[in-house]
Amino acid sequence: MEVLERNSCTDMHPRALRRRLALGIGLFILILALIASASSGAVRVAPHDILPTLLGNGTPEDYRILWHIRLPRIITGALTGINLALAGCILQGILKNPLADPGIIGVSAGAGLAAMCIMILLPAETKFVPLGAFVGAMIAVSLVFALSWENGIHPIRMVLAGVAIAAFFGGAMTALMVFYSDRVQGTVNWMAGGFAGRSWSHAEMVLPYTLVGIAGALLGSRWLNALQLGEETARSLGVNVARARLILLLLAALLAASAVSAAGMLGFVGLVVPHMVRLLTGSDFDWLLPSSAVWGAALVTGADAAARVAFAPIEVPVGVFMSFLGAPFFLYLLKKGMRRE
Repeated sequence: MEVLERNSCTDMHPRALRRRLALGIGLFILILALIASASSGAVRVAPHDILPTLLGNGTPEDYRILWHIRLPRIITGALTGINLALAGCILQGILKNPLADPGIIGVSAGAGLAAMCIMILLPAETKFVPLGAFVGAMIAVSLVFALSWENGIHPIRMVLAGVAIAAFFGGAMTALMVFYSDRVQGTVNWMAGGFAGRSWSHAEMVLPYTLVGIAGALLGSRWLNALQLGEETARSLGVNVARARLILLLLAALLAASAVSAAGMLGFVGLVVPHMVRLLTGSDFDWLLPSSAVWGAALVTGADAAARVAFAPIEVPVGVFMSFLGAPFFLYLLKKGMRRE
C-alpha cells in the first residue's frame, strides 16, 4: 500500500510541476510583454523609466504618451487576450473539440456585420461601433442558440448552426462592400483587428466582462471537467448537463463579444492559446483556464508591441500580424500533439 501511494505521488509530481511552470512562465512572459509594449513605439521610453514617469517623475511628454496612449491600449489588449482565450477554452471544453474557437458560435460574423453597418451606413456615428459590435455578436449567438436548442444545447447542432449563421452574415458583409465600395476603406482596419486609437473607455468597457468571465470560468471549471467524462458520468456526478452547457456557452459568448467589440475581428487567440496550454498542463480545467487567460494576455500584448515596431513607421494590424505568426505555430503544435498521441 505504501509503495502504491509513493508511486502515485511520484507520478503526480511531474504533472503538477508542469502546470505550475506553465502558469509561472506565462506570467513572466506577460510582464515582459507589458514592459516591451509600454517602452516601444515612435517615442521610446526606457523600461526603467516607465514606473517613475507614471508616478510623475518623468517628462510631461513621456507621461502623456504612456498614460493617454500606450497604457489604455496595453490594458485593452491584455483584457481582450484574456477574454478570447477563456472563451476558446470554454468552447473547446463544451464541444470536446480542441479546434473550436469563438467564431464557431457566430460571434465574429455578428460583430463584423453590425460594425460594418455603422461604419458604412452611419459614418458620423462611429463612436457606437463597439456597442454595435457587441449587440451584433449577441444577436448572432442568440440565433445560434435558438437554432441548436432542443431539450438542451447539442454540440454538433450548435456547430452547424454557427457555420450557417456565420455564412449568412458573411454574405451580408460582402453585399455591403459591393454596394458601398466607395465607403469600405474605413472598415478595413477594424476588420483586420487591432488596438490603434484605443482609449480608457475601451478598457473600462471590456473590464467588467473580464472580471465576470474569470470568476465564472473558475467556478465552472468543475462542470467542464465533468463534461469531459461524458454526459452520463457528468449526470452521475450531480451536474445538470443542459443547464451547465447553456451557462458556459452564454459566458463564452459574452467574453468573445466584448473582445470583438473592442479589438475588431481578432482571430487565432481563442483557437491556439488553449490548445498550446493544454499540451503543457493537460486537460484539467482547474489549471487550463487560468493558464490560458495568462497566456492569452501575454500573446496579444506581445503581438501588439511587435506589430507596432516590426515595420515602423507603418503599423501592421495585430490580426494580420498574428495570423502570419500563428498559423505556422499552430500547425507545429498540431503536428507535435499528433506525434504524442
